[in-house]
Amino acid sequence: MKKLNFLNKLFKEGKIKETEPSEEVAKAYLDKSSKSLSSAKVLLDIGNLEDSVTMAYYSMYHCLLGLLFRIGIKCENHAAAIIILKKVFEIDNSLISKAKKERIDKQYYIDFTINKSETKEAIESSEEFASKLINFIDKLNNEKVEDYHYKAINLIKST
Repeated sequence: MKKLNFLNKLFKEGKIKETEPSEEVAKAYLDKSSKSLSSAKVLLDIGNLEDSVTMAYYSMYHCLLGLLFRIGIKCENHAAAIIILKKVFEIDNSLISKAKKERIDKQYYIDFTINKSETKEAIESSEEFASKLINFIDKLNNEKVEDYHYKAINLIKST
């Protein structure tokens, strides 16, 4: 119930909005995801592990935004988007949830250790997540888009 109130609050604040479903915007976010993943790999290669982990997360997040725009939902809150992924699409959100936590730890704090192995694992998780979401998006037809849009709006507006 707490998560539902959170989504409804964000909807009322305009941080989650209903929009027209868009294949074009979804594709733009998937392209952005691909670029973020490429950046994560380059950053790993030059030894910038913290930023590599950050870009691996953003690759996942941009994929998720692509999925949401595909069904006509604009979401400006990372936690809300991750909740919607699980509640509306019934897709396991553990990979992106873990990546978000790691991104926050590496981006904002200094009391951590990180190694190449962990960074490579973050990139592999990002690739796995992106692959799943891209396959899911590719299988969406107009009827499924409408069904997911309706399900998302009902979830977000419920109090």
